[in-house]
Amino acid sequence: MNKFIYIVFAVLAFKNLSAQTTKRPLKPSDINNIPTLSDPQLSPDGKWLAYSLSEVDTAKDSRVSHLWMQSFDGKQSIQGTYGDEAASSPKWTPDGKFLSFLSERDSKNGGQVWLMDRRGGEGHKLTDIKKGDLEDYAWSPDSKKLVLVIKDPENAGKEPKTIPPIKIDRYHFKQDINGYLQHLHTHLYLYSIDTKKLDTLTTGDRDDESPVWSPDGKAIAFVSNHTADPDRNENLDIFTVEAKDDGEIKQLTTFTGHDIAPLWSPDGKHIAYLRSTSDANYYIYQHDVLCIMDVDGKNNKILTEALDRPVSNHAWSRDSKNIVYLVSNDRIRYVAQYNLLLRKSTTVYKGAECSFESLIGHSPGVWIAKMTTPYMPHELVAIENGKIRRLTFHQDKWLNTVKLAHVKGFQSFSSDGTLVSGILYTPDSMVNKKLPFILYIHGGPTDQDEFEFDMIRQTLASAGYAVAAVNYRGSTGRGLEYTKAIYADWGNKEVQDLLGAVDELVKTGVADKDHLGIGGWSYGGILTDYTIATDSRFKAASSGAGSALQLAIYGSDQWVIQYDNELGFPWKNPEKYIKLSYPFFHADKIKTPTQFMSGLKDFNVPTGGGEQMYQALKSQGVPTQMVLYPGQFHGITVPSYQVDRLQRYIEWYDKYLK
Repeated sequence: MNKFIYIVFAVLAFKNLSAQTTKRPLKPSDINNIPTLSDPQLSPDGKWLAYSLSEVDTAKDSRVSHLWMQSFDGKQSIQGTYGDEAASSPKWTPDGKFLSFLSERDSKNGGQVWLMDRRGGEGHKLTDIKKGDLEDYAWSPDSKKLVLVIKDPENAGKEPKTIPPIKIDRYHFKQDINGYLQHLHTHLYLYSIDTKKLDTLTTGDRDDESPVWSPDGKAIAFVSNHTADPDRNENLDIFTVEAKDDGEIKQLTTFTGHDIAPLWSPDGKHIAYLRSTSDANYYIYQHDVLCIMDVDGKNNKILTEALDRPVSNHAWSRDSKNIVYLVSNDRIRYVAQYNLLLRKSTTVYKGAECSFESLIGHSPGVWIAKMTTPYMPHELVAIENGKIRRLTFHQDKWLNTVKLAHVKGFQSFSSDGTLVSGILYTPDSMVNKKLPFILYIHGGPTDQDEFEFDMIRQTLASAGYAVAAVNYRGSTGRGLEYTKAIYADWGNKEVQDLLGAVDELVKTGVADKDHLGIGGWSYGGILTDYTIATDSRFKAASSGAGSALQLAIYGSDQWVIQYDNELGFPWKNPEKYIKLSYPFFHADKIKTPTQFMSGLKDFNVPTGGGEQMYQALKSQGVPTQMVLYPGQFHGITVPSYQVDRLQRYIEWYDKYLK
């Protein structure tokens, strides 16, 4: 072959290979490509995992979930349901023959339990609950009954032509998504598979939830608040009810904080559960600890009291010898287990940059979980002898087409000497010049940014920004005192921590001090307002679902228990509320062009909080805009709105930072 022709062919082949392997930067519309995996359930024989997978239908502008099955050996992946109607909450019948799920298909009465043969074929509708919303269910050990969680119906008869007035007489009278709260509650019911009979297990002016069957099928444990007025505290206790009509109810715990998430040991001897670290009437600054008790409520023991880290998502091993649980610790969630015989905890798996959810016990020394990393949304994995084995690969198809931002941890010191941890996102692993910078703040405040896949920060970094996540005081993962440090003192220590992180990234040459942006959602939006009222260095801000005039929020949102307990009544402590309202009362000091966003049906942090700050800045002549999403609650869930929000972030920051 002619040497010149050979070179031409080689160059063309290289270009073709490069075209096939070149990845494009992540963009806002890629949020539509991310499947969401939830509710993994292990079959009784341990050979299969069932779960729901939701994907975006852009034509309908919504997510639709369907059932999938994955063999534990990793060799088979099977989609179980199809069509326009969603299927969710999969559960195996205890005999292992069938797979059940919730769906609204062929129903005029909302979601119902459906049943399908695990080997395939069409499913059939199992329940037909005509009054109330079916929210959850669980199988009896003999596969002959279901315990159903049903919410009282808003209208006992037919839907009226004219919606009647809403009568409110409750102390806690509004809640995001649920709306205005009347005396409608969730209760437990017993459903017979053979006779279709529905028996009432619990009643009363309170909610009953989280039902779990005893291994012998004689009792059901559940969680409820039986105080005189459940609206005025966040107390929760664990109860049992006999699994029969008019069954006896027994209260197992009496702690005045909360006791939640009961799980019977497979041998039926114990119940493991979570308890708050304090008996306070409200919970926000508390951690959960792992506890165990006998099935009659005696011999309560706290198993992780010395850990000083939040515990969650516990699960029993099948031999009842170990309880596995997740620990939130400085930007990760790792897997630990408590051995009942040795009476001590050990670490099962602690990856440097990953986080876990949804633990399931498989066999001695083997666990199943959902795992995420900064470069991968959640997938199912097996944890075997300290090693990870991927079980599902739903994310690979779209991830193989995009170039993700580089992610690494960093630490900084605040002005008072506090060490703070953060996570930095940059377009590439090598930063050769100062970059326009965005500090994107997490909500909560009692949450933490972790080494997990973060679509918002990934998208902003892919648009050419250095982006930081900072676990300011008030965050979890650093101990109870770190979380409680902001009690009744909002917008003080958190702002010190955020500004200290910005100072560190400017000093190390990552962030361009003349092109700094800031933003966040929920408490992240609130802290955005606090920070731009404190420091004028930011050239652009985006405050989502936030508030600044804290004096005006009492009675307008869902947090009345917190205000009464943490801040006191506004008419008795007006100076406290005014102090915490400093972004609004110092609006004349804000020079940062700011974008405000909100869901119009948000009862968590209502739209009024953003509207007040928008008007304050507009009145001062500061560039500002307000973006309102119709029909959305605190979280934005409509896919096109999610894309729109990301695009508006980029456009706003580009306008002032580039």
